[in-house]
Amino acid sequence: MSERWETVIGLEVHVELSTKSKIFCACSTTFGGSPNTHCCPVCMGLPGTLPVLNQKVLEYAVRAGLALNCTIDRETRFDRKNYFYPDLPKAYQISQLYRPIARGGYVDITADGVSKRIRIHEMHMEEDAGKLIHSDYGHETYPDYNRAGVPLLEIVSEPDFRSGAEVLAYLEKIRSLFTYLGISDCKMQEGSMRADVNLSVRRAGDAAFGTRTETKNINSLRAIEHAIESERSRQIHVLSNGGTVVQETRHWNDDTKTSTAMRSKENAPDYRYFPEPDLPVIHIDEAFLQSARDSLPEFAEARQARFVSEYALPDNDAARLTVRRETAELFEALVSHGAKPRDAANWLIVHVPHVLKTLSADAESMNVDAAELAELIRRTESGTVSRPDALQVLEALLSAAEPFRVADYIKNHGMSIDNDEGALEDVIQRVIAANPKAVSEYHSGKTKAIGFLIGQAMKELKGKSTPATVHERMEAALQ
Repeated sequence: MSERWETVIGLEVHVELSTKSKIFCACSTTFGGSPNTHCCPVCMGLPGTLPVLNQKVLEYAVRAGLALNCTIDRETRFDRKNYFYPDLPKAYQISQLYRPIARGGYVDITADGVSKRIRIHEMHMEEDAGKLIHSDYGHETYPDYNRAGVPLLEIVSEPDFRSGAEVLAYLEKIRSLFTYLGISDCKMQEGSMRADVNLSVRRAGDAAFGTRTETKNINSLRAIEHAIESERSRQIHVLSNGGTVVQETRHWNDDTKTSTAMRSKENAPDYRYFPEPDLPVIHIDEAFLQSARDSLPEFAEARQARFVSEYALPDNDAARLTVRRETAELFEALVSHGAKPRDAANWLIVHVPHVLKTLSADAESMNVDAAELAELIRRTESGTVSRPDALQVLEALLSAAEPFRVADYIKNHGMSIDNDEGALEDVIQRVIAANPKAVSEYHSGKTKAIGFLIGQAMKELKGKSTPATVHERMEAALQ
């Protein structure tokens, strides 16, 4: 009988904050830019420079700590984490070890239909490092310090995860909380949210943890899922064959779906932490803390429950609308501009994603006038614009670079349906007269024959009525 193994996982999640300037200087945090154009003597750590804390970073950190149900340390400070690496220009990182900004929080998740509470050991502020650009034409590597000094929050969990599904649910929850707070875009593809996976395995029933490895800076959910399964299988193979797992840092290669050893795993003493001498202790008073509490938004779960009760939406629809704060706010804006809640939900869940895919765009880049989209929804659902035409209007609306008027577009393209009762009745009578066989089949019980008659009427109407209206009038005429 094969042995049963349990996976034990802890996460260190790094989130870049969306402040305009870096944590200790005025350099831009804008993503991209030519290498080494967003840096200065301070974030480069040149001699004679002094860091100054960006107050917005502190505000964001306190709000994040409250959202994660942490206790905020009223006296917090920075420390120096000493190590040499080419993307760290001053050979140390300003971080927090002894007095982090927040401790002892938790996040509730649901994975595979089971609810679970994940404990948070601590959350601290720190500066990001730069990055290394490897040449495609030789063995040269070039440092780019644009990212050095970008403000980071590092959220360190307890080893409470037992599966990849739990890890992904947790990361989705962190991303939802932080984007609702408006403190980070959490775009993993741009490195603004990254995760280090600390993983060990033990035989089922064992109380002691196994030796853990750390897989660094994985920047997509799919890659994290693959890395967890790969490292779990590797450790089980090693232990099952009498080997010993080495505590080390590993690099994940998403192309080959394998990891390789980078270096032995450091512990806190290896970094020779000591209090940062150039930054004072930060004292957080009650007024500052209360202001942060008052600024917390209505998060996804609370908004989902409200959408169900206030707008009579199904649970699943409400959940999909509230994944992103921008989508939830657009939904309520559509309703405020006169779109019916069920109609607005259907358009945001079905039609808008479909058209965005056609345009090779994503929801994060969508910029749409809620009043104009609500106008389109009302016209379509009331039958004054056919659905195929409405999707054409939606594509034009979502791709418009300048102010866009739905009413003008519909008028200029001859899309308006006037539902002239007399004209509609004449068309229906002509179709019935011209197709006696289909009429006879309908009366003999072959009710599908009405579909053919409706199709003939729609061809003659050339989009000047809706299928629902034609169906209603055709059925009345046949009866």
